[in-house]
Amino acid sequence: MLARFASRAAVYDRENRFFDEDFIELRAARYLLLAVPAELGGAGMSLAQVCREQRRLAYHAPATALAVNMHLYWTGVAADLWRRGDASLEWMLREAAAGEIFAAGHAESGNDVPVLLSTTKAERVEGGYRFTGRKQFGSLTPVWTRFGLHGMDSSDPKQPKIVHAFMSRDDAGYIIKETWDVLGMRATRSDDTVLDQAFVPDRYVARVVPAGGAGVDPFVMSLFAWALLGFGNIYYGLAKRALDVSIAAVKSKRSLALSRSMAYHPEAQHAIADMVIELEAIEPHLETVAADWSNGVDHGAAWPSKVFAAKYHAVEGSWRVVDLGLDVTGGYGIFRSAGYERLVRDARLGRIHPANSFLTHEVVAKTALGISLDEQPRWG
Repeated sequence: MLARFASRAAVYDRENRFFDEDFIELRAARYLLLAVPAELGGAGMSLAQVCREQRRLAYHAPATALAVNMHLYWTGVAADLWRRGDASLEWMLREAAAGEIFAAGHAESGNDVPVLLSTTKAERVEGGYRFTGRKQFGSLTPVWTRFGLHGMDSSDPKQPKIVHAFMSRDDAGYIIKETWDVLGMRATRSDDTVLDQAFVPDRYVARVVPAGGAGVDPFVMSLFAWALLGFGNIYYGLAKRALDVSIAAVKSKRSLALSRSMAYHPEAQHAIADMVIELEAIEPHLETVAADWSNGVDHGAAWPSKVFAAKYHAVEGSWRVVDLGLDVTGGYGIFRSAGYERLVRDARLGRIHPANSFLTHEVVAKTALGISLDEQPRWG
C-alpha cells in the first residue's frame, strides 16, 4: 500500500488534484480510526503511536499524510478527553467510527495566532452560533463531512470568547472557493471555505473559551499537541526520505576527479553527515514530547512551549536536511522526473505551517520568562 502511495505522489502533485485513490485505500484500511478508542470501534492508538504511523506514511507520500493529519488530530483530541473522563466529544468518536470525515478550518488571512484568536465572527443565536468569515487551507476539502472551525464572539468587547464548533457538509451558509494552486503539498487540496451566517447547533459546539492564551484549556492544548506534533513527524518522515534519496544519488554519481563514486568525496560525505546528525536530533525530541503527552506527564504551563518547540525543531531541521540533499544530488535533483524537487517544495511548507517561527519564539520566550502569553509589547 505504501509503495502505491509513493507511486502516485508525483501524479497528484503534477495534476494538483486530491489524493482520491490513497484516501479510498486508507479509509478501507481503517487508518482514519487510528486514534479512536478500541471501545468505540477504532485502533485506540496514543499520540505517540499515531505520530509514528504518520511519519512512516509521510516517508512515502507526505501530502497524503499531511491531509489525513487534520482528521486524525480531531479524533485524537476527542479520544484524549474521553480517556480523561470528559465525554463531551464522544459524539465525534462515534461519528468518525461511522465514517464521518473531520477537517480543520483555522487558518485566516491576517490572523497570526490561529486557534487562540480569530477574524471570523461568531454570533450567538437561539440554539447555537452563526459564523461569518473566510477560512484558508481547509485540507480534505473534497471529502470532509464535518468542518472544524472557530470564530470570535465579541458581544462583550471586554471579554471576547473563541467558539470552537463543527459544521456539517449539508449545512447552508458556506461556499468553497477553489483557490488551491500552490508551491507544495498540493495533493491536500486545501481550498478556501467562505462562511456567511453559517449556523452550527449547540450539539456541535465543542468549546467556548476566553480569547488568547487564557483560552488554552485541555481541549485547546490537546489540539496543539496532536496537530503540531503530527506536523513535525510528517516533515521528519519526508526528510528521512530525502536522506535516502541523496545517499542513493551520491553512490551512483561519478566525477572526473575521482576513480570511484562521489560517495568518496570528502565534501559529499560532510553533507551526508550533516543530514544524518540533524535527523538524529529530531527523532528523540519528537518521541520524547509525544511520549510525555501520551503518558500524562504534567508539564503544566510549559506544555505549549514544549509542543511548539518540538514542531519548530522538526520542520526547521527537516528543511535543512532536504536543502542539503539538493546540494548532494546536484543537477539531477532539479528534474521533476527525479522526484527530489517535489520534496524540496513540500518541505518548505513546514516552516509556515502553524505555529510559524514568529509565534513559536513568542510562546517559548514568554513561557521561559514567566510572561503571560496575552501580554502585549509596550514601546517608549
